[in-house]
Amino acid sequence: MLAVLVAQFLSAFADNALLVAAIASLKLHGAAGLAPMLQEFFVVPFVLLAPFVGSFADAIPKGRAMFIGNALKLAGSTLMVLGMNPLVSYAIVGIGAAAYSPAKYGILPQLFGPSKLVKANGLLEGSTIAAILLGVVAGGVVADRSVEAALLFVLACYAMAAGVNLLIPKLPPERAAISFETLLPDFFSAFRRLLGNGDARFTLVGTSLFWGSGATLRIALFAWVPVALSISDNKTPSTLMGVVSIGIVFGAAAAAAWVRLEKVNRVLLAGIAIGPLIAILSSVGSESAAVVLLVLVGFCGGFYAVPLNALLQERGHEMIGAGRALAVQNFFENITIFTLVGVYAASSGLPAREAVAFFGLFVLAGMLAVAALRLKCWKA
Repeated sequence: MLAVLVAQFLSAFADNALLVAAIASLKLHGAAGLAPMLQEFFVVPFVLLAPFVGSFADAIPKGRAMFIGNALKLAGSTLMVLGMNPLVSYAIVGIGAAAYSPAKYGILPQLFGPSKLVKANGLLEGSTIAAILLGVVAGGVVADRSVEAALLFVLACYAMAAGVNLLIPKLPPERAAISFETLLPDFFSAFRRLLGNGDARFTLVGTSLFWGSGATLRIALFAWVPVALSISDNKTPSTLMGVVSIGIVFGAAAAAAWVRLEKVNRVLLAGIAIGPLIAILSSVGSESAAVVLLVLVGFCGGFYAVPLNALLQERGHEMIGAGRALAVQNFFENITIFTLVGVYAASSGLPAREAVAFFGLFVLAGMLAVAALRLKCWKA
């Protein structure tokens, strides 16, 4: 488990430092308005490759799948350093991330039983969020001094992550490889089976809304900070992105301690609280108030998302294999991210404060709908 945690930390650290460095590169070249497109180019591979990466993760040892994913991330960031269009380079990093994701979560059910799965998810999520916190802050600090240095720093982190992947114990594949001709039918069969299960359907919709909202908020902060706080550097919005991660770490730890899979409905209130907190954020004018609100957003998010991930892994492991289940989850989540970031980009003419307030109310409405559907199905 230690090798998985260290590899995930380094890979997630590099992912988030790269996002800030890429946005800084766009700003440096007078193209800050393309920041939402950067996120769009990253998530498109998750959507297009969803039918394939789950089977890929289940058909080979998951440590090897993680190594291949990190190698692709390294290749994409190297091309960015060499001067390739940042959007295209970031799309290649997205291909690596799409291949990596089902393996990093899908390995947990092979290592732990249901009774320890929430705790294992808490550890992995804690490692990931700590990496996000440190990665975005480091990316912002270094990018303010030199964008090129920030990109080279990212290369080193991806290379170390790939090296640690080689130390992960070689576990047997969950399922034998299947032919290319059957991949799409297999994916949509998995898609239908998960949607037909109440628990799996709840997790797919719930986590998609959360991560779609989180990705949009990350981009929105770069437009909101100069208006609300009168600060135009890269460090401040990246630091605010990072403090959300502090809250998620504590929320994930609380979920690991207090939430069992059979009591997963207790996370609904935490999900509902996220939207109002974001709406309140839109009206603040001090960095300290923004920090407090974003830590609370992160805490509610960690408490909400970690048990849902564990529930999906358990149901997916039982029904179709964890890798395939997580590929379907990535498909849902990244379509949601693509849609919400696209809506945000289309509404970029709105004042930054009003855009964040509207976004918070949208998240509240979505979480209320998820809760209502879950409770209705659970009582039925």
